[in-house]
Amino acid sequence: MSNTATIKDQIKKLVDIQTMDLEIYRLKSELKEKPIEVEGLKAEFEAKKTGLKVLEDKLKALMLKQKEYEGDLKVKEEAITKADGHLSQLKTNKEYSAKLLEIESIKADKSMAEEKILIGFDQMDEARKAMEAEKVVVANYERDFQSKKKVIDDILALADDQLKVKQSQRDRLTPDVRPDILSRYDRLVQNKDGLGIVPVKNQTCQGCYMHLTEQAMNKIKINEELMSCDMCARILYFEEEL
Repeated sequence: MSNTATIKDQIKKLVDIQTMDLEIYRLKSELKEKPIEVEGLKAEFEAKKTGLKVLEDKLKALMLKQKEYEGDLKVKEEAITKADGHLSQLKTNKEYSAKLLEIESIKADKSMAEEKILIGFDQMDEARKAMEAEKVVVANYERDFQSKKKVIDDILALADDQLKVKQSQRDRLTPDVRPDILSRYDRLVQNKDGLGIVPVKNQTCQGCYMHLTEQAMNKIKINEELMSCDMCARILYFEEEL
């Protein structure tokens, strides 16, 4: 077999391998990028859960405050009852008047406590409505997240299976390529986004679209050696010559 035929044969095999490598590159990118997409969706869902937790905590704080107001009201009511009980025991008008003033003051405080309780009920009602509405939003987000995650998980499982198949197919092709040529090609695939060998069309490299000289075109055409693009370093070939 002549050297020209040997180089031409090696290029044909590289082109076949390149077909596999483009698919392998795509599948690996998908396996890398899809989990990031899931993390983004999860972050959105967790943010919604955090918002719900804030509303839940706000309602709990209002309920605790309401208990304080109710406790204060009970103290005021007991104080009024106790003061009322003392009225009959007082002997002078001065003492009686002072006690009445004390009772009126306690009743004023009681009215303030009752007002706070009424306001608290309104605040709790608003907080509870906001919390329940947000629960619906979070539940919808969770369903949406789980649905999208399942789709992505299925895509990842399929991509993983396809990758194994493509890698196996590639492994059956590589023994037919000279080690030095395969090593050169593999480095290009690694560093050039999965594309190590590209055709020439209209006197242009289809990897970086640099215009090629006539001298370079002639060298590629005679297939005496592997020719690379001066710009992107990818191996070049003519599809019509294979």
